[in-house]
Amino acid sequence: MRWVALGGLGEIGRNMMVFEYGGKLLIVDCGVLFPEEQHPGVDLILPDFSYLRGRWKDVVGLVLTHGHEDHIGGVPYLLKEHREIPIYSAKLTLAFLKNKLTEHRINNVKLNQVREGDKRKLGPFELEFLAVNHSIPDGLAVSVKTPAGSSLVTGDFKMDQFPLDKRITDLAGFARLGEEGVDLFLPDSTNAEVPGFMAAEADLVPAIDNVIRTAPRRVIVSSFASHVHRMQQVIDVAHKYGRKVAFLGRSMVRNMGLAGELGYLNIPKGVLVDFKELDKLPPHKCVIICTGSQGEPMAALARMANQDHMVDLVEGDTVLLASSLIPGNESGIYRLINDLTKLGANVVHKGNAKVHVSGHASAGELVYCYNLVRPKNVIPVHGEHRHLKANAELAIRTGVERNNTLIIEDGVTVDLEDGVARISGSVPASYVYVENNVAGAATDEELAHRVRLGEEGAVTVLAIIDPDTGEMEDEPEFFPVGFDLTDAQIEKAVGIVEKALSRLKEKTGPEAEKQIAQALVRWADRAIRRRPHFTVITVDA
Repeated sequence: MRWVALGGLGEIGRNMMVFEYGGKLLIVDCGVLFPEEQHPGVDLILPDFSYLRGRWKDVVGLVLTHGHEDHIGGVPYLLKEHREIPIYSAKLTLAFLKNKLTEHRINNVKLNQVREGDKRKLGPFELEFLAVNHSIPDGLAVSVKTPAGSSLVTGDFKMDQFPLDKRITDLAGFARLGEEGVDLFLPDSTNAEVPGFMAAEADLVPAIDNVIRTAPRRVIVSSFASHVHRMQQVIDVAHKYGRKVAFLGRSMVRNMGLAGELGYLNIPKGVLVDFKELDKLPPHKCVIICTGSQGEPMAALARMANQDHMVDLVEGDTVLLASSLIPGNESGIYRLINDLTKLGANVVHKGNAKVHVSGHASAGELVYCYNLVRPKNVIPVHGEHRHLKANAELAIRTGVERNNTLIIEDGVTVDLEDGVARISGSVPASYVYVENNVAGAATDEELAHRVRLGEEGAVTVLAIIDPDTGEMEDEPEFFPVGFDLTDAQIEKAVGIVEKALSRLKEKTGPEAEKQIAQALVRWADRAIRRRPHFTVITVDA
């Protein structure tokens, strides 16, 4: 059996793995990664589907472990390449996905609902689904058995013993599979560096209660639009103190509406109101639940902080950030907290109150699972390299052979044969950028060029050439963007253009313009300590 991750190794997001046996392919998850500062203009980052192209007919199914964007966000783009892939997941995950597909105008998809305890045979793959607890309902682990061996994918999970929905991680099932023999274990690595056991979701209630009980005016709660359990806690406490609740933000309204319809969210009668109704209520009777806890610039909370939203934050309002800090988002979140504070809001977050607990297993929980499953081989997944390394060390400490614990990168293929997992090669697994719903719209080179333009600026140079003499009619004109050139610097740059022209046989045209631009870049690097992009235009007089 061959296994390959097309995303999710060395990063938090873009989770996608493929099992291959007997010429057939099974996909588990297809998520997105959210762009960072080095990705200007990019909306989403997808896994690379190159490994699958030309083999769509061999794909027997796509299994989704849960409904978070980093596990389902790439599905519409996958289906745009091949609509016939059958999809298997739990009820809430499929509901979130169906809404997403509607937005992309994708219909007639083969959606198959499964739940914990179900078994399915897809081609040569025998699947069994197990319940896992996470920060979203209906999380699933999946056991994948082939004649070459047995694998267990945990998905994102933790071991909360007092979950709000009473649905605990199926440790008995993990142990049973361990007794049967797990040749390849693929565990969540996100919190492998965190010692001990993760606190229970129920432990957050006192802090949330205190925030809403003592807030003198409105409470604005921001969290992930899929965190049903956290929203349930907020709604329950708001109801307790006679506050009305309104959802704000398209994804929050959509997801919580679905969760309520399907019975995953219990909203007491009369508590939920339309956002516009809050204007009629005293501020101390209002709770707003919105998106933007990660500092996303276009989300509701960031727009409030920028005073670009219908919600006008004032002194005495309380903002509760009820979510974790995703690696890479630190600067945006701290900037958001500062901006909200400047407006007079009291900002409560994980750093100053117990208002969030992670949905991922910490080191103690992972060790517990290793001792239950007793796998022969381990590939840590879902995490940056430091997380994968920490997870691998936990596996080794519980008795897994170091040679059987593989820390690998996206695209590396691993073959499982006779109970032994070995690296066998690699396949393409580069970033695929989405802009305006178009995948592959930008390349790494283009993004590097955008970053350079943003950091270094640009200069357009216009030179008018006498076709008879090959000399400039007048000094070239310089039009800098993003910085200024002094008169002395322009004078020097004119000399660079003249010198470059003197060495050229053809004084105009693309090649001449390229040579002049290169000469100007070298000069700017030396003289003004920056490397702006030069666009040279040569015109015959």
